[in-house]
Amino acid sequence: MSRTVEAGEHILVCISPSPSNPKVVTEAVKMAEAFQATLTALYVKPTDYDSLSENDKQRLQRNLSHAEQSGASITTIVGDDVPAQIAEYARISNTTKIVVGRSGMKRRHFWGRQPLTEQIIQNVPDIDVYIIPDSSADLKPRTAHSLITEEIRPTLTDLVKTIALLILALAIGLVFTRFGFSESNIITVFILGVLGISVFTVSPLYSIVGSLASVLLFNWFFIEPRFSFHTYETEYAVTFAIMLTSSLITGTLANRIKRNARQAAREAFRTKVLLDTTQLLQKAGKAEEVLQITAHQITTLLNREVTIYPPGDHEALENEDKDKTVQYHTIRLNDYSYGRIAIRSGGTPLEPFENSIVMSILGECALTLENLRHAEEKEQATVMVRNEQLRSNLLRSISHDIRTPLTSISGNASNLLYHYQHLDDETLRQIFSDIYDDSEWLIDLVENLLSISRIENGQMQLHLSLEVMSDVIEEALRHVDRNVDQHHVTVENTDDILLVEMDARLIMQVLINLINNAIKNTPVGSQIVIRSEQIDGETVVTVSDDGPGIPDDTKQHIFEMFYTGQNTVVDGRRGLGLGLALCKSIVEAHHGRIRLVDNDPHGCRFIISLPMKEVQVNE
Repeated sequence: MSRTVEAGEHILVCISPSPSNPKVVTEAVKMAEAFQATLTALYVKPTDYDSLSENDKQRLQRNLSHAEQSGASITTIVGDDVPAQIAEYARISNTTKIVVGRSGMKRRHFWGRQPLTEQIIQNVPDIDVYIIPDSSADLKPRTAHSLITEEIRPTLTDLVKTIALLILALAIGLVFTRFGFSESNIITVFILGVLGISVFTVSPLYSIVGSLASVLLFNWFFIEPRFSFHTYETEYAVTFAIMLTSSLITGTLANRIKRNARQAAREAFRTKVLLDTTQLLQKAGKAEEVLQITAHQITTLLNREVTIYPPGDHEALENEDKDKTVQYHTIRLNDYSYGRIAIRSGGTPLEPFENSIVMSILGECALTLENLRHAEEKEQATVMVRNEQLRSNLLRSISHDIRTPLTSISGNASNLLYHYQHLDDETLRQIFSDIYDDSEWLIDLVENLLSISRIENGQMQLHLSLEVMSDVIEEALRHVDRNVDQHHVTVENTDDILLVEMDARLIMQVLINLINNAIKNTPVGSQIVIRSEQIDGETVVTVSDDGPGIPDDTKQHIFEMFYTGQNTVVDGRRGLGLGLALCKSIVEAHHGRIRLVDNDPHGCRFIISLPMKEVQVNE
């Protein structure tokens, strides 16, 4: 028979230190699978958690681990009214079903407290409550005497504080008597003294001692006959009883407030650690930094030694089987493991709230590592796309631009091969010149490609030496395009000797590329000016021309690899757009700058700025 599954089913299973609580969790897991519901494991941590036995704490930790491994999300809240807090959490979390274990303990008297299961049913009448038979072994209620015995840890400091406060209350009472105050005011003073003892001492033992001592002191010093424990009035017996009861209640409430305050302080500290962890992880930029932050925050939270093992480190798995005093957790998200973390517990299990905070920190760590991994993969994909685009541009440019000089070389070589005897000297000279020009263009192309690849791969080695800039410019002019004679080239050097620490061969290649660009992209007869000077402690070399210039929308891309713009060069070849990109890489490798500006009234100016080298002359 088919069954309609309710949408948004949420099952809440209650966790306790009971030995049979794993059975309750298992039944809840089966129910969650049957109803296709989300499962939450809730533990209500009492304020006197520290008074639980070590066996209870260890069983509780195992039960929480079992619930977590079964797929339940762990939630811990602090309080003493367990049924009310379970009911309140069920309401605010939209719980549809509650699974709880039933203890074998029964209600002894009609005026006694109802069992936990009955109280939960009364608090949440609109939620289905499933009761799983549970064991009462090791879950007998602990008497007040046993709890007080465990908490009593007398110290000399607390004893001195108790005596001092009792003496102070006695002194004030004597002053009140001298001024005729009533006995009710003196009783209030002693109750206030008991309250002070409860606040300023650690052990609740002194609250009880202070209450009894207050009654005795009041009887001895302020009830007739004085300085004895007898009394003429029987009504003072009722006064003593009320005074003792008030003192005990006051002391008990004060101790409970202190205990709750300590618990709240611990919870606040742990919550702050979690918030700080989230903020620090958001600022982390590397996986190693994320793991270090996680380990440091867990160490701060638990004050225990923490070790993180990266993925693929089998040492953690080997040690996990050997060392039972260490708790191991996997940093995992979406079935992807980012490593394992080892927390040295010394045989003491983590508290449930501590464990939930640790799980939250590890979850934040895994999420941050996941985001970093995705960002790295995205960056790698972007680089691959960019490299593929560069490769495509290179192949397209090579196939388009190299065809022209190769066709020219092939055609001229064919003419020489088959018609050499019929060609006059002038025609032969022109053919040889064309072959030379085309081969030089191809050689420049190959040199630029090799230089670019070396710089991109980090293989370009600079051989630095002190060089005079005017000598480098003069040497570069000897290797420029032979069509330089068709232009008017002017070199303007200052009278100062400009010394620059450089790789002369590479800087000369930059100058050759810039001058050749000016030759190829300007009409015959254009003016090309090469100027070197010192400006603000830098050597500045300018290559300017009075050609047509470069459009504004092209300037921002002019130094990009494989960018050729829309203009056609004077000799009909576009070029691969490598020359200026190579110039930029070489200049920046020398810690310099290169930029393009307009040349008035028309044309363009390439400005190179290189750091100067100061030379000290010893006289």
